[in-house]
Amino acid sequence: MAISYDYYRIFYYVAECHSFTHAAELLGNNQPNITRCMNVLEQQLGCKLFIRSNRGIRLTPEGERLYYRVSVAFEQLRLGEEEIERDRSLETGTISIGTSDTAMHMLLLQKLSQFHEQYPGVHMRISNDTVPQTIAELIRNNIDYALVNTPIDITAPLKATTLISFREVLIGGPKYKELASQKRHLSELSPYPFICVKPGTSSRSFYQKLYYQNNLQLRVDMEVSTADQILAVVEAGLGIGFFSDVLAEPLIKNGSIYKIDLYEDIPDRHICLIEDTSRPQSVAMKAMKELICDITE
Repeated sequence: MAISYDYYRIFYYVAECHSFTHAAELLGNNQPNITRCMNVLEQQLGCKLFIRSNRGIRLTPEGERLYYRVSVAFEQLRLGEEEIERDRSLETGTISIGTSDTAMHMLLLQKLSQFHEQYPGVHMRISNDTVPQTIAELIRNNIDYALVNTPIDITAPLKATTLISFREVLIGGPKYKELASQKRHLSELSPYPFICVKPGTSSRSFYQKLYYQNNLQLRVDMEVSTADQILAVVEAGLGIGFFSDVLAEPLIKNGSIYKIDLYEDIPDRHICLIEDTSRPQSVAMKAMKELICDITE
């Protein structure tokens, strides 16, 4: 037996007000129509819900039992509406972003700070992994967005929005200061220990392609898991490696590391926002995307 939601809604207000007339006023309806709806509800349920008298109405035992269930349902609906309203106003909500090291330090941290300042009630979950693993997490719906650096390999329904470009420079610690004294060919540097991220990462693929295009074989002496570790290992004097020019610049200026200029042209790389266009976006997701993509700030 399917009974209209409106009948239960009217029943709830009549039971709350103990009056058909007052319920009609709250519902923006008229008393005869409210009375008719409750008569239909009683007929469909096969029992009396109200005891009518000159002093108003009161619930029958059956009406009391129904009111208990209906009031719980309406309270849950009210709470749901309030939660949605808070989400719409960005008082609450959750955002989950997967990111690579370079993208996190070059762009995401600044944007997260701005977003948290504007919407402190929104909970944020940030995961950090390789580019392929981060994109895999997006495909599995474990994160809302991926903010990663190229090269990337995606197909529809994933979509990439390019945000900023950067180049990587070859750096070494004080131990390799002499290499920075003049411009070098990549082939000249083969005797020196080279640090690179592990296979299966976008950066490893990028440099394998670069060396191949220059008729060289990429030989890695020390493998690390993340780009951040390249910098740490270089600063420790254990070899040379490529690192973001923007992130390396302050350390180059203060003499902590040295830039080794190359004759070979290092192609630009990009920070991209990856999203799954087949998935609906929450209000918080839309606000975060708008902030991240506003790269003029």
